[in-house]
Amino acid sequence: MEVNEINFKQEVLDSKIPVLVDFWADWCAPCKMIEPVIMELAKENEGRLKIVRINVDENQNLAVQYGIMSIPTLAIFVDGAIVDKIIGAVPKRTILTKIEKYISSN
Repeated sequence: MEVNEINFKQEVLDSKIPVLVDFWADWCAPCKMIEPVIMELAKENEGRLKIVRINVDENQNLAVQYGIMSIPTLAIFVDGAIVDKIIGAVPKRTILTKIEKYISSN
């Protein structure tokens, strides 16, 4: 799901379940490399974890607000706050290790 500055509060900050936000851009090769992994995680964790994407070129205010200095950055939001970040194209296992502690209780 694509999220922007208009629906960010509703889809991310007000979410009842943890949210993995993928900050990305069209020109970013590492962003394209991890996209299939992100899609797999979305299917595998449906109902326990919401996964959304934010194009930093189209939503620069959100990128600045959350201190996104490089992409891809995966930010984990719980109860409207960032609780963890993963920077760069990392293996699926690395992402799973980070998100498991936030989704295991849900």
